[in-house]
Amino acid sequence: MRMSDLVAQYILEMLDEQNGSAEIQRNELAGSLGCVPSQINYVITSRFTPEQGYIVESRRGGGGFIRISRVKMDKGTALMHIINSVGATLDKATAEVMLRNMLQRQMLELETAKVIASALSDRTLKNVEQEKRDAVRADLFKNMLLTLDS
Repeated sequence: MRMSDLVAQYILEMLDEQNGSAEIQRNELAGSLGCVPSQINYVITSRFTPEQGYIVESRRGGGGFIRISRVKMDKGTALMHIINSVGATLDKATAEVMLRNMLQRQMLELETAKVIASALSDRTLKNVEQEKRDAVRADLFKNMLLTLDS
């Protein structure tokens, strides 16, 4: 498992244990997980975004912290936030992170996530020109999510 996956998993476990809100001391977390503080920043900015259903607050200084809170919303609202966050292009790695987050929030069944991941894979899109592939992937993903909401 990659370090970023380990950091994300640790934060998700903290959120589960603390009813959806956790305060993190970046340097302490980095030290306990054996990574650099910038790795913590990367995970937070890429996997704990408003589009993925999180609010992140930070306070700098000696007693500084990062507070991550899980936003509670119904499935339809959450799906629309995800659809609106995709934009015109979507790379494979971001699609996988979004699917993983949707699985963790129980917005998708595992089999549905596997089918979507397969449809969005580079292997499936191999006949699409490389420079158009992320645009096609974004359109596919948004349309598949729209069918989940209906």
